[in-house]
Amino acid sequence: MRTRRAGKLATFLFIIFAAGVLSGCATTGQGPSAKHDVVSNADPLQPMNRDFFTLTDTLDKYFMTPVAKGYVKVTPQLLRTAVTNFFNNLSYLNVALNSFLQGKIDEGLNDSCRFLFNSTIGLGGIADVSTALGFKQHDEDLGQTLAVWGTEQGPYLFLPLTGPNTVRNLPDYASRYFTNPLTYISGGLWLPISILDIINKRANLLQATNIVNEAAVDKYIFTREAWLQHRRYLIYDGNPPVEDFNQMFDDPTGDNGGSGGGGKSP
Repeated sequence: MRTRRAGKLATFLFIIFAAGVLSGCATTGQGPSAKHDVVSNADPLQPMNRDFFTLTDTLDKYFMTPVAKGYVKVTPQLLRTAVTNFFNNLSYLNVALNSFLQGKIDEGLNDSCRFLFNSTIGLGGIADVSTALGFKQHDEDLGQTLAVWGTEQGPYLFLPLTGPNTVRNLPDYASRYFTNPLTYISGGLWLPISILDIINKRANLLQATNIVNEAAVDKYIFTREAWLQHRRYLIYDGNPPVEDFNQMFDDPTGDNGGSGGGGKSP
């Protein structure tokens, strides 16, 4: 057991090291202080992405959405909130780690205290006591850290059964895996807990899905642009430059969804 845990820790440290090397190789030349590179909605893999989107959307429509609606119907809101708090807390070590990696020491300490208090006083995160105690919630990940380090975004990706992403954000899957305490529990508990997490997350997105279905002429483009704009918002800590907001509508290809845009990278 100790050997396996040590192996996982070594793998995680290697991922962080490799991410640092990657950022050095893919830097935009502006240096770490620039924090963000050129934004791009470049989608050279769009045919493949659309196929994966169609597959995922179909499975979601005929399987995940009915399951999520059933879950909402039989589960009281108070209990769903507790479940959401629990899983948010499990993922929060990744937030704290990336706050430190981005040089946000005060924020990292805040995040560490938030995880500590919610895990103890909050009964494993079921209750969000940290917010009441004055510890703000943040949203950081390894994809944002790589942006801070100057790593280019890379092409947009839509991963089957997972959703929107970019090449730069892929290492965060490993980061989240190795910082999640669920990784280190026995398989007998891991599977049902993970299934509950997936169903609960899908239930929390039911209203957003309804908006997309009603508003989007092209659901693929709508999903891609909404996700990229949200990433931009996170990378800039909620304060994206106005000039980049204007530039993101610039599409030299004229197809409103291919490659184009300018500004900062999500």
